Amino acid sequence: MTGLVKAARAASLRLNRWVDRLCVLLLTLLVLDVWLGVLVRYVVPLPLTFTEEAARYLMIWMALLAISSGIVHREHIGVEFLFDRFPPRMRRALAVSFDVISFAFFFLLFWYGLTFAEKGFSRLSMIYDMPKGYAFASVPVAALLACIQLALVGFVDLFGERVPEHSAAEVAAEGLD
Repeated sequence: MTGLVKAARAASLRLNRWVDRLCVLLLTLLVLDVWLGVLVRYVVPLPLTFTEEAARYLMIWMALLAISSGIVHREHIGVEFLFDRFPPRMRRALAVSFDVISFAFFFLLFWYGLTFAEKGFSRLSMIYDMPKGYAFASVPVAALLACIQLALVGFVDLFGERVPEHSAAEVAAEGLD
């Protein structure tokens, strides 16, 4: 079982590396877009109106994709708060409980997000005149990534040799062994 636990942890970290890179790319585009918006509004008066809407969509995609990264590193305030108050032998059950409840929530978010994104394709954005479904698709995509990460992290929590810890630094270091 140890080999499967290590494989699940490695897969989780590998997927997270790609999501992190995508989030950094989106953040870079967001910063450049906002700088361009400030520049054309206050320094060089050009009629570029797309920067505000682009910033909104970039921020939504980036923030929602980053949820899965928080799951991998257990960087959730509720987990941190509760783990500190329980003895180590109860932490495994608590971690698995959080994983199951979170998985159910994100699966429902994914399921209903598909309909939300589908309906968005019938509405056009104000400036780009593109279907809003592309922006709305961030909800089911992020929820699916969260479900995948929760399944992998939950497997590690349930079958791992070590009791799940609350510290994000310890969880990240565990993947480097």
